[in-house]
Amino acid sequence: MVKKKKEQTTEQVILEAAKKVFVVKGMAGARMQDIADEAGINKALLHYYFRNKEKLFEVIFMQAAAELFPKINKIFDADQPLFEKIESFCEEYIGVVMGSPYLPLFVINEINQDPEYFLKKVWSGKSKPNPAKFLEQIEQEVKKGTIKRVNPLHLLMNLLSMTIFPFVAKPMFQKNLGISEAQFREAMEQRKKEIPKFIIDAIKK
Repeated sequence: MVKKKKEQTTEQVILEAAKKVFVVKGMAGARMQDIADEAGINKALLHYYFRNKEKLFEVIFMQAAAELFPKINKIFDADQPLFEKIESFCEEYIGVVMGSPYLPLFVINEINQDPEYFLKKVWSGKSKPNPAKFLEQIEQEVKKGTIKRVNPLHLLMNLLSMTIFPFVAKPMFQKNLGISEAQFREAMEQRKKEIPKFIIDAIKK
């Protein structure tokens, strides 16, 4: 029991260290030695727990996905006014991805390589995002005349792309515009309010 607890503690230390390294250096730039140094252990011990950085990254990703997807589904299924739901989505999604900024790019890369395997592995059971109720709610608001005629699918795609794209394009923004890490994070905090305001202003009557 003691040994098992110690192993779990060491594994958690490694995972927390890896998160920090991946956030700073990304998947491509991170090295196992960097992670071992951050965790305060030797490289051999790191390899004992995780044979390579890809496996380590996958574990971290799955933890982040397990946090994000249920939150998104809870928002989609909530008995909440449409505008409030849009605000909640932006707040939750950006908040989670700010803690795991590698999420969007990792998903895009993995889906492009083997979409069926990736989606089956990640979006199994209740974790699979299900926006059906959200799309239906948009259509109902259109019929009631509370919002302009809008295609629910396009509204969802706009919502997703406006929250996801900045994280995917982060290196471009930082290099071309000279944006620091602190400035990027500040901008993303602002986008929690700016995105829903933009979308709501565009569809409300």
